[in-house]
Amino acid sequence: MVQLDFLSIAGWYFLPGWVTGWTQTAFYAIWIRAGEPRPQPGTQRFANDYRRIYVTVILAYLAYTVYNADYTLQQEPSFYQSLGVPLDATERAIQSRFRRLTVQYHPDKISSDTNRQFAEAFYVHLKHCKDGLINPTKRFAYDRFGPDVLEWQDAKTLYDYVYKGGWAALTYYLGSIGGLIILSMIGYLKKGNFWRYLLTTIFFAFEIHTITRPGAPAFLTYIVNPIITRVSNHPPYLQFQLLTLMRQILISFFIAITQLGPILFPTQPVDGAEPTQSQYDRLEAVIKTGQQETNLLTALELTPFAADPASMRELKTSMRQWLVDNTVRQNPTVRDAMGRVMQPRTNGRPT
Repeated sequence: MVQLDFLSIAGWYFLPGWVTGWTQTAFYAIWIRAGEPRPQPGTQRFANDYRRIYVTVILAYLAYTVYNADYTLQQEPSFYQSLGVPLDATERAIQSRFRRLTVQYHPDKISSDTNRQFAEAFYVHLKHCKDGLINPTKRFAYDRFGPDVLEWQDAKTLYDYVYKGGWAALTYYLGSIGGLIILSMIGYLKKGNFWRYLLTTIFFAFEIHTITRPGAPAFLTYIVNPIITRVSNHPPYLQFQLLTLMRQILISFFIAITQLGPILFPTQPVDGAEPTQSQYDRLEAVIKTGQQETNLLTALELTPFAADPASMRELKTSMRQWLVDNTVRQNPTVRDAMGRVMQPRTNGRPT
């Protein structure tokens, strides 16, 4: 089954922010006329525009990941597509179609060595497809679990296939819930945990229902497949393809919610709440950064005096005297006395 690849997961964590920043800059360049002030970071309008663009980018990337998952899924044609028969084809129709394809692709009827190698491989594939579909038990298993059932050599009956496939589904969803619990414990998932657990449970129940029923789900047979085959050339989904796509949607949806949560539901500060250790750490980091920048700026300002020790001593003496004078002037008593002395001069009377 198709899984969310590493590049797609990595894209969730750096593409939305990068695309949002680029899009916001381009948006201002196009829609704001030259000479007019642009919204600056820190302003309310800038934050609102960033939020709207970010949400749009996340939803667009979510749609892309679903499309990419479906595209990857369709790169491996199903047994029905390889034989060119509908999903409800009878055993007789499958045998008849296989015989016609045998006439066309049998290796004995190909003269070129290169084409014969391709024909041999394709003929073996067609035979596997035919053998899997004319056997009712294997066909039941293939529709629900995909081509992996060909490797289940120890499975012989319907019970064997359902038990093996059901156990694989249980392992997958238990692992998913365990991963959610770990991410919640380390503080990565702070909101919406209940809905994540609920959706995971619902998807698991639907998957168990799908793999144990004799037919395909009604909404797949009467809604999804008729729509996609009517509006496009997309082949109808089998049960295992639907379940694979739903798993992909579930993972992508969880990542999207994690990205959108802080934007749509920002944490409001609580009045009177005690600062946390992480807040102290961030404050200390900000202070250290400010001190470093101040030291760099001071060193830059003193650069002209660095080569002249006499000028540097004179500068230090002047700065020390300025600090003393400024401290004295800031004293309330001195400030009031200076005000009384300066007031007659302000009024135009001699002292």
